[in-house]
Amino acid sequence: MSIPSDLDISRSTALKPLDEVAAQLGLGPHLLEPYGRDVAKISLDAIDELADRPAARYVVVSAITPTPLGEGKTTTTVGLGQALRHLGKRSAVAVRQPSMGPTFGIKGGAAGGGYSQVVPMESLNLHLTGDMHAVTAAHNLLAAMLDNHLHKGNALGIDPHRITWRRVLDVNDRDLRNIVTGLGGRADGTPRQTGFDITAASEVMAVLALSTSLQDMRRRLGRIVVGYTRRGEPVTAEQLKAAGAMTVIMREALKPNLMQTTENTPVLIHAGPFGNIAHGNSSVVADRIATRCADYVVTEAGFGADMGAERFFNIKCRTSGLRPDAAVLVATVRALKAHSGRYKVVAGRPLPPEMLAENPDDVLAGADNLRKQIDNIRLHGVSPVVAVNAFPTDHPSEHDAIRQVAEAEGARVAVSNHYLEGGKGAVDLAEAVVEAAEEPSRFELLYPDSADLRTKIETIATKVYGASGVSYQPAAAKALDDYEANGFGELPVCIAKTHLSLSSDPTLLGAPTGWTLPVREVRASVGAGFVYPICGEMRTMPGLGSHPAAERIDIDEHGQIVGLS
Repeated sequence: MSIPSDLDISRSTALKPLDEVAAQLGLGPHLLEPYGRDVAKISLDAIDELADRPAARYVVVSAITPTPLGEGKTTTTVGLGQALRHLGKRSAVAVRQPSMGPTFGIKGGAAGGGYSQVVPMESLNLHLTGDMHAVTAAHNLLAAMLDNHLHKGNALGIDPHRITWRRVLDVNDRDLRNIVTGLGGRADGTPRQTGFDITAASEVMAVLALSTSLQDMRRRLGRIVVGYTRRGEPVTAEQLKAAGAMTVIMREALKPNLMQTTENTPVLIHAGPFGNIAHGNSSVVADRIATRCADYVVTEAGFGADMGAERFFNIKCRTSGLRPDAAVLVATVRALKAHSGRYKVVAGRPLPPEMLAENPDDVLAGADNLRKQIDNIRLHGVSPVVAVNAFPTDHPSEHDAIRQVAEAEGARVAVSNHYLEGGKGAVDLAEAVVEAAEEPSRFELLYPDSADLRTKIETIATKVYGASGVSYQPAAAKALDDYEANGFGELPVCIAKTHLSLSSDPTLLGAPTGWTLPVREVRASVGAGFVYPICGEMRTMPGLGSHPAAERIDIDEHGQIVGLS
């Protein structure tokens, strides 16, 4: 069967005028700020104007621990949103804006895929309304004002060796990971070692995603800690007098973006925080608007349920006050076969041919990961629904194996063919989600604000990851003590670890037990509002592969983009 490319499917979609898409949500034209024909900003006035409407059922889409290829969470999120409309439900989808780093790297864009994608995919995967650029500019303005402060006498007494604020750029560029700035003459600045992260890893991006209003964003930006004085006191963006100008740059970026799916279902696109060192979820503002505009809102959390969903529950919901009614857990045959330990999946390379052969026993051999991720959803009192994201290379017996495991755990399960069939291919999934969402909600946070930071870390490590305990490097232990002393102890924690394992070791597949979580460093995103322990090596500036997607992307003789995926 020949399947058109995502780009071809996107271009063949009959787009509706955005005022008609907005009307499905009950959003009047006065709340829209058009960016061309196919994208619009939603005014923040919508938050207050819609406040008296009944709240939607709130559904989060997560996954089992993925392979490096990803298991189709965005595609499933879009497909589910479309399928709910096939059931006569008013639905809206809320997802993150893609970073251009992966778009031009190995993974490609993040518009979904097949007949369940956000369109036009070119707009979504590239500049959209410039929110990424605003985050980049605001972040780098703070870096410039910090360096200018050092150059002009350093009145705050900042220790140059304890500066934590780097610069950002929205492309993959490994050569910028570690750099020296200020070289040249005396007029060219103060030489110091620093580096670049990708824009999605900026704390400004996390602030954008967690802010509840313009003034809340202003306060959060002011609380950003850029480094420490020689006496160990934190130095903030407010002290550098940068927060006001940063807010001005970010003013328009705080407004969510409205687009549509291949079936004209409304989609709110907003923010794109990094899924390893930040919470990896789309914005609170978008969800607060969407949940007053529909019967069902479907949103996506980054990576597996041990990461994105845990942070959705304990960071995003803690901030927004919204409570989820159900959670979808995306599972694929290839991911469970990978968790059997019998195959190796490498990004940018074809799957091993033997992995594509019919073998339900391999699926069952990797099923402990599915069992644990179902449990991780239930830890928070939320009903899980397993979505088997079907691939053309799958076999019915392998889907049956996943169903057998899920049902044995008491979870609802449905095979979904949204990639090939759009919303109608996900109707069974939508029916299961509606059933789960109608159950009485028992949602609860995993830990209270009042718990100390070590207790929060150890609760996640043991209950969610399956670790037997936590070990702290001396520097990490000291940082935790300092953060408690500086009043950061009531912040939630966002553990930075690999997304390729429930553990901190990407080679440990399935659901490993009897291991210890090693915390080597702890940092604080005080503006965003969380502390992040670092376990293992975290690459916050990716590199390009041997044959990045950028090599295939071009403009044809008609001015059309080609090669985008």
